[in-house]
Amino acid sequence: MLQIITPIFVIFVLLGCGGRNAKHKDDYAQTRKTMVKTQIASRGVSDPRVLKAMEKVPRHLFIPKHLIDEAYSDYPLPISEGQTISQPYIVARMTELAQLKGDEKVLEIGTGSGYQAAVLSLLCKEVYTIEIVEKLANFAEQKLKELNYHNVYVRYGDGYLGWTQAQPFDVILITCAPPTLPESLIVQLKNGGRIVAPIGEEYATQILTVFEKIDNKLVKTEHEPVRFVPMKGLIEQDK
Repeated sequence: MLQIITPIFVIFVLLGCGGRNAKHKDDYAQTRKTMVKTQIASRGVSDPRVLKAMEKVPRHLFIPKHLIDEAYSDYPLPISEGQTISQPYIVARMTELAQLKGDEKVLEIGTGSGYQAAVLSLLCKEVYTIEIVEKLANFAEQKLKELNYHNVYVRYGDGYLGWTQAQPFDVILITCAPPTLPESLIVQLKNGGRIVAPIGEEYATQILTVFEKIDNKLVKTEHEPVRFVPMKGLIEQDK
């Protein structure tokens, strides 16, 4: 949901983790490898698990069909309802900052069309993802099931409230920008866990920030400036 600032071979691939059991005809595998090399690895993302996940997830299946030729370009794309699918580099960057090892329970705020959740699903045990736009939540849930990402759970709801029934979480990743970190999400984070989020107002500079919960206190590390759509709440949305 970001607004920041090829030769093609026909192959069959096994979608990892969420899609391990399904063969999928993929005309874009080589294009994704090129994307990872030129847009992601070249900018400093080096975690081999993250790079491999970015090579596997078919971004072209999470965008409108009329934009499919732009699926692996170096910029965000509109999906629907005024929302966007994030630039591939930022998806990889935020995922690397999460420092996933494979056994984590992750909460994502801002499902969008489900692309970031699909990437996360290859790198952790479970992904719980919340989307405030019902149409997008329904699309993402259907698409993720269709592609056999069975360790992703989608909910239509208010990300400010988190997902209390599934807490605590090892990692929380926010793909929309709150002006400050919501207290409810801090409460739902495990001690020793981390939150990756863009923090800032809609029309001001937002900073990609990592919060680590150490001895039940947050330690903040700021990274690069970014621009995301603002984080909305259901009450605010209904006004």
